[in-house]
Amino acid sequence: MVDLPVTSGCLALLPGGGPSGSEGRNKMAATMALPVSLSGRFKGSFAYVTIKDRLPQILTRVIDTLHRHKNEFFEEHGEKGVEAEKRAISFLSKLRNELQTDKPVTPLEDELPDAALWNQYLDCQRNLSNGNGEPSWFQSPWLYVECYMYRRIHSALAQNPPIDNFDVFKEGKAQNFFESQEAVIALCTYFQELLKNVKDLDEKQLQGELFKLLQVALWGNKCDLSFSAGEESSQKSSPLQSLEDLIPYVLVNDMEKLWSLLINAKKRTTDKSIVRVDIILDNAGFELVTDLVLSDFLLSSKLADEIHFHGKSFPWYVSDTTKHDFNWTIKQLQSANHMRMSRCGINWEGNLKKGVWVYHDHMFWTLPYEYSSMAKVAPDLYADLQKSNLLLFKGDLNYRKLTGDRKWEYTVPFYQALNKFHPAPLCSLRTLKSDTQVGLKPGQGEQIQASEPEWMISGKYGIVQFDAAV
Repeated sequence: MVDLPVTSGCLALLPGGGPSGSEGRNKMAATMALPVSLSGRFKGSFAYVTIKDRLPQILTRVIDTLHRHKNEFFEEHGEKGVEAEKRAISFLSKLRNELQTDKPVTPLEDELPDAALWNQYLDCQRNLSNGNGEPSWFQSPWLYVECYMYRRIHSALAQNPPIDNFDVFKEGKAQNFFESQEAVIALCTYFQELLKNVKDLDEKQLQGELFKLLQVALWGNKCDLSFSAGEESSQKSSPLQSLEDLIPYVLVNDMEKLWSLLINAKKRTTDKSIVRVDIILDNAGFELVTDLVLSDFLLSSKLADEIHFHGKSFPWYVSDTTKHDFNWTIKQLQSANHMRMSRCGINWEGNLKKGVWVYHDHMFWTLPYEYSSMAKVAPDLYADLQKSNLLLFKGDLNYRKLTGDRKWEYTVPFYQALNKFHPAPLCSLRTLKSDTQVGLKPGQGEQIQASEPEWMISGKYGIVQFDAAV
């Protein structure tokens, strides 16, 4: 993990905080006023419901999880383990009370490497409030307070050794994986069959298989435990059988643009150049398996030479992928008593050993910043992403951070909402679970809204939304 520089003032938070480039359209984007952030102050909004109901439920589950492991902590660490568990629960109970009573957000008091950045962000929020009181849970941007809650959960454990490495979300992630076994087997079986003749596929067939696996990775994003407040959300049946039926629910479908980019990059490569694809991961469990299958296909079909995965450096948003989850999933597949599953696991372990798959976790992914601030806040990460031919951003939280989690008009172009975040060509694969969506055709959002008021938060609709950075 890389230490980040503490940037001065609120520059990184404000419009125009990203790098220059793409002059024409970026000048236009910079002159447009940014819409208001989604926030719990809008009663009846999904942000309000999340802060009022879902976040306290998640905290209650975390407290319950620690309580249920009390005996295990005692067996491993004696009285020190039990005392640590009590302190962590006390810390989290206080956090839940602050949230439910709309108290001001307080600075972090731990010594972790990112604490200064978090506290600087809080200072920025104070400055942006123009003297309208301290930033509080329901009055501040939803993206900020939700990220802040997960950072405080991390703090509750990190400050209380010897249980500081305990992942309070581990059980749910493992359960999602095991309850999705049928779907995992179906996907691994399909993929192993595909590998037998992948070298003989013509361009049209290759394109068809890419589109299929992109859709599987898209709909795999439905399995999100933070969205269900930790309730069971596994994939029970084969995801391949329903793809045709789901096409009408893909509101933005830029798969052709992805194909064009990858096939042209492949044709341009020389012995010295490589095609690199980066996947900014979302959920562990079934969704991660879909991402790994897609990644293996990109390598096996020679559409990419290297895949770089970006996960979280500590447990985050209930089911987000950490390095432990990434390695655990591959080991589970390797040791499965199903031949196709174990073959996938063995191959993927081999990809890591050969260095054609690389896993990264950077502190920036667990900060509250929107991605338009990355070039200033984490220039090392931004520079690394610039080396990529394609960035695939998985899931809802990544989309919220890409677009600043704002009340955009549905028809605003994607590149405008990105607010100058253009390290490389990028694509969002996301099922809709929050109130922000851009790049729709005129009338498209309103038409769905008329018959399905919950369309933006149900996970029923998805997007494959592309932006070709220049």
